Amino acid sequence: MDATKVIVDSVDRFRQRRTAPLVLELDLTEGLTEGPPTDPLAAILSIRKPRLADVLSGLKRARDDSRVKALIVKIGGAPLGLAMVQELREAVVRFRASGRLTVAFGETFGEFGQGTIPYYLASAFERVYLQPSGDVGLTGIALEQRFLKGTLDKLGVGYEVGKRHEYKTAANTFTEDHMTDAHKESYGRLAESIIEQVVAGVAEGRRLDPAKVRELIDRGPFIGAEAVEAGLVDRLAYRDEVYDEVKQAAGADAHLQYVARYARALTARKLPHPTADSIALVHGHGMIRLGRSGRSPLGGSGAMGSDTVSAAIRSARKDGHVKAVVFRVDSPGGSYVASDSVWREIVLTRKVKPVIVSMGDVAASGGYFVSMAADVIVAQPGTLTGSIGVFGGKAVLGGLLEKAGVTTDLIREGANAAMFSSVRPFSAEEWDRVNAWLDRIYDDFVGKVAEGRHLTREKAHELARGRVWTGADARENGLVDELGGLEDALGMARKRAGLAADAPVRTYPRLNPLERLRGAESSEDKAAALARVRLEAWGPFARLAGELGLPAYGPLLLPGEFVIR
Repeated sequence: MDATKVIVDSVDRFRQRRTAPLVLELDLTEGLTEGPPTDPLAAILSIRKPRLADVLSGLKRARDDSRVKALIVKIGGAPLGLAMVQELREAVVRFRASGRLTVAFGETFGEFGQGTIPYYLASAFERVYLQPSGDVGLTGIALEQRFLKGTLDKLGVGYEVGKRHEYKTAANTFTEDHMTDAHKESYGRLAESIIEQVVAGVAEGRRLDPAKVRELIDRGPFIGAEAVEAGLVDRLAYRDEVYDEVKQAAGADAHLQYVARYARALTARKLPHPTADSIALVHGHGMIRLGRSGRSPLGGSGAMGSDTVSAAIRSARKDGHVKAVVFRVDSPGGSYVASDSVWREIVLTRKVKPVIVSMGDVAASGGYFVSMAADVIVAQPGTLTGSIGVFGGKAVLGGLLEKAGVTTDLIREGANAAMFSSVRPFSAEEWDRVNAWLDRIYDDFVGKVAEGRHLTREKAHELARGRVWTGADARENGLVDELGGLEDALGMARKRAGLAADAPVRTYPRLNPLERLRGAESSEDKAAALARVRLEAWGPFARLAGELGLPAYGPLLLPGEFVIR
């Protein structure tokens, strides 16, 4: 009898949960992941992080779900990039327009410190609540650059670099002791463009005059009570008070559910037919390098391997049920040769089906290289892109080694055999070879930009020269076609392919468990797109290693790899 009652009660609770009003929840404490895990280590590290695509999909579907009454988001913890924040803001604004309640709650938006971007996200919500002990760090945008030339000089370390051209400032950290004029000009416009976007967003979300928002930024940061008085926050309240208020507004029997879980549950109930026409979604994240994608067990953000991404794009191109491809790019660049390999696959795919690029927080230099051949490039206003240029060189450690009592001897066959030695600088003849490489890469890059973006070579060069643009400025200059996010790119792809607005999206490569286990039969096999853990990589120091001229694959090879960054 008792067992029967337990079963009946469980069934009743399940029915109530299936029919009860829903309050969707998103906890950003641990941040968001951009795409699916690329390797087993990535899967473990991201196990508690919701995927951006699931959040966007869930909020889109919730707009038409009568059960969903409200959305509450906890903002704080791991920082989010500006473009990702703008992607979330768009989704929240559209959800809010459907008549649902939207609430942002923060324990603090910067603990009496910088909190402009977290608050910018919060301003998209109908109500903004702050814990009584919290602050609002709305202070503006600061782009700070540190220079190591003085330190390197004291250590006896030289740094030789060639670049194309004056705005290619990645190596300035090691070669200058202050910002050059071009550096200041570029960074100044980046800060100006970003603050314009923040002011406009906060003004619209909080129904304030833009001039008033700019005045408030100059007064920040704000203690909680000051933020309420300024109209930046609606009320000071603890988490329990906020959640009780939202649940009461949604209904006494409202059920709380994470947005990502809600999205996955809907997807599981409406699995598309395996042969249904679809959109392929290919992700390319991290530094670009030759070989397969993956990450170091030491950590770091992982890398976009040209073999992995190219195999995924090929797989989508050859699949007759794929009618268009969306390539999601979030990369600061890397290897020129690897970038060129991915570019070629985009060119080939575009001949047979539409290719749309969706840019994340950054798609610059090599990240722009792999994007520029697409039919349409979509970026957020705050995406960092462009940086069409190249630099290369090496650190010269001879002076440091001499101070440490280390001596070096050399035997060589070939006039330039020791060209990439870290002990001595380049000779005049070796600089000729360096400059020939830099000129070849820059000319190829600019030429392909001109071709892909339908610009004259002169105009492409004017926009290039290594300069970084925000997505908003890139759109004005023709380097980007549209402003928007991943959902916008998927919508464009469906439209160009002639598919329904709810046509399925499948992440590529599509591999079943058996295919993952057996490995690839050849480089044409879609299993060749599998990523791996790279035991020899620099891990979290990969970017620094690249800027120092060290090889991307690890510390045991000779330095001197030329990269686009």
